[in-house]
Amino acid sequence: MEKSKADGKIEGEGSYSATADYNKRTADFLKKGNVDSAAREAMRALDSEEAGALDTAEAKGKAGDPKGQGKAKTK
Repeated sequence: MEKSKADGKIEGEGSYSATADYNKRTADFLKKGNVDSAAREAMRALDSEEAGALDTAEAKGKAGDPKGQGKAKTK
């Protein structure tokens, strides 16, 4: 279901709109200068009751199946 390049909404193997959205939000976040506070918040989360859930999510992401679709990588 690929659209023409002319309309700027090509979607297929990759999502141009999602990439553009991610890039914009990342740039906006960096411009706001909240990186240090976000890093401190992340460190606090790793030392909290939330740590187990974060470890589970990290392992799931590293397995290549973040959405739980049963298509995890095998080594």
